[in-house]
Amino acid sequence: MSSDADAAASFDRGLLSPVAVGHDAVVSDDGVLAALVRAELGLVRAWSALGALPGETADSIAEAWESLVIDVDSLAESAVGGGNPVIPLVPLLKNAVPPEVRTWVHRGATSQDIVDTALMLISRRAVDALVAVLTDVEDSLSAFAAEHRDVVSAGRTLAQHAVPTTVGYRAVGWLSGIRRASVRLRQLTLPVQLGGAAGTRASFLELGGPAAGELPERYAEALGLDHTVAVWHTSRWPVTELADALAQTTDALGKLAADVVTLSRTEIAEVSAGVGGESSAMPHKSNPVAAVLIRSAALRAPQLAATLHLCAALAADERPAGAWHAEWPTLRELLRIALGAATHAAQLTATLSVDPHAVARNLALTRGLLVSERLSIVLTPLIGAERVAALVAAAGAGGDLAELIRDLPECAGLDIPDLLDPAAYTGDARAAVDRATTPADGTEEERA
Repeated sequence: MSSDADAAASFDRGLLSPVAVGHDAVVSDDGVLAALVRAELGLVRAWSALGALPGETADSIAEAWESLVIDVDSLAESAVGGGNPVIPLVPLLKNAVPPEVRTWVHRGATSQDIVDTALMLISRRAVDALVAVLTDVEDSLSAFAAEHRDVVSAGRTLAQHAVPTTVGYRAVGWLSGIRRASVRLRQLTLPVQLGGAAGTRASFLELGGPAAGELPERYAEALGLDHTVAVWHTSRWPVTELADALAQTTDALGKLAADVVTLSRTEIAEVSAGVGGESSAMPHKSNPVAAVLIRSAALRAPQLAATLHLCAALAADERPAGAWHAEWPTLRELLRIALGAATHAAQLTATLSVDPHAVARNLALTRGLLVSERLSIVLTPLIGAERVAALVAAAGAGGDLAELIRDLPECAGLDIPDLLDPAAYTGDARAAVDRATTPADGTEEERA
């Protein structure tokens, strides 16, 4: 049995959030601490880039911090007094370098500059990882759609059989949503924050003169983040746009997962997830666990994004009281579950399989009525809408649809097998699969 101290130190290891287990190192407390130190070092490098201190001095500071060991638990406890971890971190960083260079540590910055920049550093790493995983998902879905391009299946609307579609076309729907989410993620602006105490940058200009006007740009270059002219201390669009892109990503993954859960039901059984699935009490079961975990993330993400929008709306004055602080764990959790959901989606789509016999069985359940929309279009000019409705009702009551049509003298010239063939009424489905799975000159945004 671990001690209370051990339990506090390991409060959230993912026991109740299995979707994220093993995929959240980027956003862990250790990752946050590393990003905070990197944000501070980036500021030193930015001052050096302006020529304010020698490059070798910046290098010596970097070397000193590289070997510095900081206890995360102790830093977290110390952060309570000032309300953020930068306040107790700065003295530790200053004490790790010679006294004559300590003035260059955190020079001119406020704690919000460092926290916001560190969160953008974490977000950059997480988004890059997310895009890479989504690329694998897209590749798997593209291959799956092409493979099942011609497998005709029952399309469902409001949980009922509607008209024919194809397995490949359904996969194109999943693919298009995920591609669009990837486009949004790639287009994000993840900027540094460097505004000083109230966003006016007065401290930097006082310390560095007019040349310090270039400091934010040098800071962005040092950290590999974006540069924006405006300070965003209380204009939180970088956070809300990121939140929206992450929610859109989990929406798209959630749609995929929802369909897999439905289609893998025992009584439908058109697809099999292929990974995981054991039950603690029922050994016959093969649960679609990856899809279940993806759905758990998709259900949580919109509320997390909404919280970030609420924080942005309540970002009062020149630094929000509480709203800013509420962003940190919310954004981290959103990044965390998006990464986990995408990783499980990559595993799911790489092993997703189709049972063509089950697809064919379900396709035939309505005994031809799956093409009733086509019948209405073709037969109404010949026999009128009322007789078409009566025909469909008779077939629904157990009549043989082909024989019922064949008995109508007005329909003598029709190719009835073709009229009732679901494969002949899939519209643009096959062409859409070809467009979505064939390399094109257009951009990913256009294809999405």
